[in-house]
Amino acid sequence: MTVAVETAAVVEAPTKAVDSSASTDRASELINAMAALPAGHPSRAALRDRAIEAWLPLARHLSNRYANRGEPRDDLYQVAIVGLIKATDRFEPDRGVDFAGFAIPTIVGELKRHFRDKTWSVRVPRRLQELRLAITAANSSLSHTLGRSPTVTDIAEHLKITEDEVLEGLEGARAYNSTSLSTPVADSGTELGETLGGLDAEFEVAELRVALGPALARLDEREQKIVSLRFYGNLTQTQIAEQVGVSQMHVSRLLTRALTKLRRELDSVA
Repeated sequence: MTVAVETAAVVEAPTKAVDSSASTDRASELINAMAALPAGHPSRAALRDRAIEAWLPLARHLSNRYANRGEPRDDLYQVAIVGLIKATDRFEPDRGVDFAGFAIPTIVGELKRHFRDKTWSVRVPRRLQELRLAITAANSSLSHTLGRSPTVTDIAEHLKITEDEVLEGLEGARAYNSTSLSTPVADSGTELGETLGGLDAEFEVAELRVALGPALARLDEREQKIVSLRFYGNLTQTQIAEQVGVSQMHVSRLLTRALTKLRRELDSVA
């Protein structure tokens, strides 16, 4: 999904979303079945693996929205998968929100957090970047020499710097951590890289449906009615004018204003 979408297409999208794809239905069934099982149930881990795999296209779709911003696509996909795993583990169907509605903001939040951290790390002074590299090398060397993980004091003495400087360098390193595609997604040994799925356009519709609901709610009552009659009722502006009791010209102005508001709301989400 690109940010620059045609407004009419955005508003018409919910009409196309009435018939959910079989793959999305199956993904929903898996996540609901997993969530219904208590922690520790022998079938839960396997269902969790299958649910995560089924929803990977959503992670791919959302990560693609943040492409071309200076970060490798694979890195963004990894971040999105981390968000998907968090959403899977935290999902509670009895709260009345479907999984897509819960997972999308969770995954997007993870992606935005990644960019926030990266933006911060790029501005780290060169001195701290070099210090981070020195600490990483010292940690590896001392771990081998000492036969254990070195303490802050060990690293400080090895590099002939203060402990405060070591802590400062370690803080600077935090934004450089990433999750590997070899990260296990469950006790079964399945790795993230083994569960890569294909794209499913239905997830784009699901995202639009989630974002469009609150946007429509912010329109005033008459704007909501006009949008509903135009894009859900498929009425012409003249027919709408007859129902609302205003001129066709006025309907045109109201519709333009409503669509402008919707586009602004959806762009702010993106």
